[in-house]
Amino acid sequence: MSITANSMIIFIILSHRALHSPMYLLICVMAFVDLVIPIFFVPNMLFNLLFNWNHISLMGCLVQMFCIHFFASVQTTILLWMALDRFYAICTPLHYNEHMRISAFLKFVIIPMLRNAVFISAIVGLARSLSYCQSNEIKHCFCEHMALVTLACGPIYVNSVVGLCGVFFISTADILLIALSYVRIFVSLFKSGKSSQKAFSTCITHIIVNLSFYLVGSITFLSHNISIDIATDINIFLGIGILYIIFPDTVNPII
Repeated sequence: MSITANSMIIFIILSHRALHSPMYLLICVMAFVDLVIPIFFVPNMLFNLLFNWNHISLMGCLVQMFCIHFFASVQTTILLWMALDRFYAICTPLHYNEHMRISAFLKFVIIPMLRNAVFISAIVGLARSLSYCQSNEIKHCFCEHMALVTLACGPIYVNSVVGLCGVFFISTADILLIALSYVRIFVSLFKSGKSSQKAFSTCITHIIVNLSFYLVGSITFLSHNISIDIATDINIFLGIGILYIIFPDTVNPII
């Protein structure tokens, strides 16, 4: 369902020139990311379930970790770009084209992408430097950062701090900016006294997409980083591929 729906979204937007506006192109990029992320772990997960092929090398694990965490960070950044697009379109409509032209918009692209790459590279690099001498069994269907580093036989304080910093400066920062954008949008709509059904419906669908991504993903973060006791089976079902990745990737194009 995810492959079919996201492929249709990409094909429709790219094949119709009338849809080559900033918002539709952002939706196209989101569909591409939703299409790519499951490729990094779903085939391996299916082989594990069907044939009990549940082995992966340390280097393969680190590569998988980088790809999944990096593209997940790109998802949060795309949601931020969408919120900024709606903010400029609704709150400053006369200056929308000025704000969203390529030269001006690049600053919203390059800086967040560099931030994502630096933090994810640091997280994976520090995980690579650890010595692993405990159990080699990860209770996940992909190589999640804290699930891997907890298998190390040395101190992992630095890894935990850098991981928390990554969460704060990527996900938390994007969430705060997204929330601020939508607050400003709704305040502007209420102050104008106009009932814009199109503006409200667009923002509501974006908020639903945000909730489907952030609420479920927070379960894994809390369980691993703040030591909240959640049963392993429930944590694996909610916190990783089943709902955190596969569910949003499937429902986003429908929304």
